[in-house]
Amino acid sequence: MLEAGCDEAGRGCLAGPVFAAAVILPNDFYHPLLNDSKKINEKTREQLRPIIESLSLAWAVACVSAREIDQMNILNASILAMHRALEKLALLPRHIIVDGNRFKEFRNISHTCVVGGDGKYASIAAASVLAKTHRDQYMKELAKEYPGYGWGKNMAYPTKAHREAIEKLGTTEHHRLSFRLKSELSEPE
Repeated sequence: MLEAGCDEAGRGCLAGPVFAAAVILPNDFYHPLLNDSKKINEKTREQLRPIIESLSLAWAVACVSAREIDQMNILNASILAMHRALEKLALLPRHIIVDGNRFKEFRNISHTCVVGGDGKYASIAAASVLAKTHRDQYMKELAKEYPGYGWGKNMAYPTKAHREAIEKLGTTEHHRLSFRLKSELSEPE
């Protein structure tokens, strides 16, 4: 049975799109380094990306912009990004497995939500790696246009340095304005 694993990257970021990937792996696919992208380092993720992309039966990556996130909230944007990735697959899966506990039906295809699925299922782990590496690549390119925010290193996550840059430089068109962008210490009481 063709089963697609789905996962997202960038949900908790203060700027940039949320990315999602959908991956259909061969039944016998195994790689000893494959795991949840948060549990492996950048070098390993970058090693795995071309392996996943070349050995998958089908894979796709899609995103939802910061403006769309502000309009619909991050949960709905994450699900929409997964739906967009599924739409782009060259093969239609018979079942979808999703990391997390929330998903909306896609084309009447059955689905299963699995909390911690990126550490349990190879296809979800592969989707996790692709979503993360594609998003990181995007943020590193965006960092060249907006050098003051440290996106090449923090990928727009809410680090102290990123929040300080927002205080100093203000927001960009890529910031998620519906998120709490400034640190609690800097906000008036």
